Amino acid sequence: MAAVRALIQRRVKNLRLLGVPVLGMSADLLIGAGCVAEVHSSAVSLGEAGLAPRFSEAVERGEIKVVDTTCPAVHTALQATEKGVPFMPLRGVIGSDLLGERADWQVAQNPFSAAKDSILLVSAIVPDVALFHARWGDEAGNVWVGRRRELATIAHAARNTYVTVEELRPGDMLEDELLAPGVISAIYVSGIARAEQGAWPLGVADVYGIDDAHLAAYAAAAKTRDGFERYLDEYVWQRRKSSLPV
Repeated sequence: MAAVRALIQRRVKNLRLLGVPVLGMSADLLIGAGCVAEVHSSAVSLGEAGLAPRFSEAVERGEIKVVDTTCPAVHTALQATEKGVPFMPLRGVIGSDLLGERADWQVAQNPFSAAKDSILLVSAIVPDVALFHARWGDEAGNVWVGRRRELATIAHAARNTYVTVEELRPGDMLEDELLAPGVISAIYVSGIARAEQGAWPLGVADVYGIDDAHLAAYAAAAKTRDGFERYLDEYVWQRRKSSLPV
């Protein structure tokens, strides 16, 4: 979220967002601020706070392009890139109307079956930039993500990976037997920046939880363009020198 606010402050345009596998408040903020041209995701939602209002209005007005996908398809496409192959097979999507919308997906016969056995081939995705927040980075350039192993897949697949972290630790976490299994190696990390409470109003496991009251207040404000602009003014434009919540 700290990085998202910085992107809005820089008035970036024409972003293409990929949800792995879904998008939330970060995407809604970027869309409302006019930063986004295209969204690839299986959902855009504020979770318990309801629909993502700026996303919904942008879609209804035809202001952004939406490419529908499914959660397994997103992970499969990234895993294909991670493994260095152009596609990977997947079951479970055949029969849905998504197939008619995705020219980059193909249905093929399972070559290992003598009987008719259709399988979906999902083309690999190579993100230009992976962006996420984590608890720790270290002076060796590694990032600790714990059990959030999907973040490792994203980093392996992306051309560049930038991470904001709660805390920068001395040393090399890969040398710690307990921490190493949850570490993304610096080989896959293009840059790290410390951003204390950088996920707020979302949460970081075992550090701080989701600020449900703030998320609900955002959902209510963002239902209208005027309310959204007031939110930006208070929490983005007036806070350019601070990443901390109030």
